[in-house]
Amino acid sequence: MDIVLYSPEIPQNTGSIARSCAATCTPLHLIRPMKFEIDEKKVRRAGLDYWPYVDLTIHETWDAYVSTKPGALFEPLRYWFFTKWGTAPYYHAKFHPEDTLVFGNETSGLPEEFLQKFPESQYLAIPMAQPEVRSINLSNAVSIALYEARRQLKLDEPFHMRKRPVG
Repeated sequence: MDIVLYSPEIPQNTGSIARSCAATCTPLHLIRPMKFEIDEKKVRRAGLDYWPYVDLTIHETWDAYVSTKPGALFEPLRYWFFTKWGTAPYYHAKFHPEDTLVFGNETSGLPEEFLQKFPESQYLAIPMAQPEVRSINLSNAVSIALYEARRQLKLDEPFHMRKRPVG
């Protein structure tokens, strides 16, 4: 499974998402343009000292990302686009290990011209009870989707608990 951020804008969100990806061994792909450089202090600080554990790739374009998926020759790639225009809530999707979860930037989401290339059946939304709230934080959205996919796929079973220090 991959997490793709399409044109991210806020370095702290990307750093937090990188931490989630490190914790779950999930590759993180960033699609340019970005409003920051990945080595900026704000990005590094949000990711803490987990950056060595992040499988990070930066791509110039969406097509450049897609070209890195050699498995597409044997199995069709599945993309899930998280957008306020989603036709189903995220928990209705039946996730597969080879899926790609795609998120737009913090201020405008995924561009309409980009989304139009894909069937609406691949658009997922995170339900919000208050209609006046336009969106939730990008880092939270990625965490919600990533952990639902992992739950469905039983990727955290058996769950390895940390032992509590004695004393």
